[in-house]
Amino acid sequence: MLRRRLMPWLLGACLLASGCDRDWGPDANGQAVSAAQLKGQWWVLNYWADWCGPCRREVPQLNALASEGVSVVGVNFDHLQGEALRHAASTLGIGFRVLAQDPAQRLGLPPSEGLPVTYLIGPDGTVRERRVGEQTAAGLKARLAALKGG
Repeated sequence: MLRRRLMPWLLGACLLASGCDRDWGPDANGQAVSAAQLKGQWWVLNYWADWCGPCRREVPQLNALASEGVSVVGVNFDHLQGEALRHAASTLGIGFRVLAQDPAQRLGLPPSEGLPVTYLIGPDGTVRERRVGEQTAAGLKARLAALKGG
């Protein structure tokens, strides 16, 4: 009897836990972004649009952050796909990885009222901080350091 009661709970717990290890889907170039590429590390998730002036000014800062070894991942606010997504990312000079699928639901993100919006994600895959408005590489590095406890 106890076994019958525990089985559905155990199955649900296993399915929930395996969701943490799901891949993130393809990037703008069609390359798979695996769960292993982001798991266990701090990373930055940035929403952008090609019509957004602050986003355009922020991209070089995010590129610099990525060149310093921080995992930066972008998502197009307008849900562009395929060639339109690649073109918009290229036009802005984005050098970091851009996801083709929006991870908002997976991460439990609220709808954004403005752009740009940037999330700092912990090694366990949870959102640790939401930052609205244009960010700098130095500012994001400082926030990451503070969140890491050092």
